[in-house]
Amino acid sequence: MGVPKRNEPCWCNSGRKYKKCHLRSDQDGITSPPGQRKISRATVFAGTVSPRRSVPENILFPEYAISGIPEGQRRFCKKETEEEIAKMRRAGRAAREVLDVVLAAVRPGITTDALDEIAHMEAIARGAYPSPLNYMGFPKSLCTSVNEVVVHGIPDSRELQKGDIVNCDVTVYLDGMHGDCSETVFVGEVSKDAADLVKVTWECLVKGIEAVCPGRPLNEIGRVIEKHAVRHGYSVVREFTGHGIGKTFHMAPYVAHFYDETNDEIMVEGMTFTIEPMINRGSPNCRMWADNWTAVTADLELSAQFEHTILVTGGGAEILTGNLEPWFLKP
Repeated sequence: MGVPKRNEPCWCNSGRKYKKCHLRSDQDGITSPPGQRKISRATVFAGTVSPRRSVPENILFPEYAISGIPEGQRRFCKKETEEEIAKMRRAGRAAREVLDVVLAAVRPGITTDALDEIAHMEAIARGAYPSPLNYMGFPKSLCTSVNEVVVHGIPDSRELQKGDIVNCDVTVYLDGMHGDCSETVFVGEVSKDAADLVKVTWECLVKGIEAVCPGRPLNEIGRVIEKHAVRHGYSVVREFTGHGIGKTFHMAPYVAHFYDETNDEIMVEGMTFTIEPMINRGSPNCRMWADNWTAVTADLELSAQFEHTILVTGGGAEILTGNLEPWFLKP
């Protein structure tokens, strides 16, 4: 396959026309079309997306489950009562349990749609609604981001290949609260480049959590994450950030994973938000597929992500979505 013409489909499988996708990047020398590409591995392609799965009516639905339209963002994510915090703990624990079952199923040959079915059924088995389902029209219960996919990959018929890395992002709605977590794991044996990226991304999350403390500004989280990523030669995605979470899936404040002097809201005890750094091997920039969900690295280099839901406590941070032992370090 040679260089496509301006109005032909882009070579990266995004579904967009070449002129609206990688034409400018190729001209600027950031990326290269097939035959000239510096990246030796194949890029991720979009498969077939199966019909949306149903949720039993006895499950408590979030406000967007039918309409697809979430309520307006709330200004503050502080939990005012012990009951609210207890509900957040239950939602976080359920999300972690679902994620663990999904990650245990990751292997060469399984489709990301099969992983979505597992996440869907495991959430329902715990009396929870899979939060991504129909959020602003998202068609699935899980996000699966493979290799150069940064975030919001839609599960489909593509089979995972040996050497892939895949981030599985689980959020569930339980007792009126959302719990959100994700991990990037290896599909069989992976390259040293991939393994190193995943390791450093995990370290970035750990350092971000360690920076949580009442009285500090939120941008301290981004400062320590960016410093660690850059020290290892990586870049931090800027288009997507962490967020407040609770009764609403995504709410204020946003939590930058790079230093942003304007991200200066002071952390206070009782706040709940996600820390979810997305770290790239190359450019920090992203491009969107035609589905308007799947974000990939502009240069098609690898990207990794980890995420936990955090409660700010008097002593620092309580992780609501499990412990800090990552799957990629398990024997």
